[in-house]
Amino acid sequence: MQMTPYLSFNGNCEAAFNYYTEHLGGQIQEFHRYGNSPMAEQVPAEFHKRVMHVRLSLSNGQMLMASDAMPGQPFDEMKGIQLALNVDSVAEAEKMFNALAVNGNVTMPLQKTFWAERFAMLIDQFGTPWMINLDQQAA
Repeated sequence: MQMTPYLSFNGNCEAAFNYYTEHLGGQIQEFHRYGNSPMAEQVPAEFHKRVMHVRLSLSNGQMLMASDAMPGQPFDEMKGIQLALNVDSVAEAEKMFNALAVNGNVTMPLQKTFWAERFAMLIDQFGTPWMINLDQQAA
């Protein structure tokens, strides 16, 4: 069994996944818009360019998937969850933190803690909450 995070956005899914592809690595393997789907005629025109489904395959073999909120469905910001990035080096922790912090909200700066060589928490510019962790043993 594999668990894959599936994120929901409010019209900025494509921008978020272009950014994640650039900074997290990997490749978009699947990309569908509401306007190109079999349900295009049932979707308001303003939703045609929104993302119905996207799948990013990360370089480590894991996936991240998402969509923009469905037409007629209220969008509620991500709450009660964070995506945890476990990195392999201080340099990688700094790179990920710096990329995800751009225009975001840092809730805990990247720092050494009693449990980790480096740890940080932030909400990126797209509203996705992240934790970045470098285990002490990995440093």
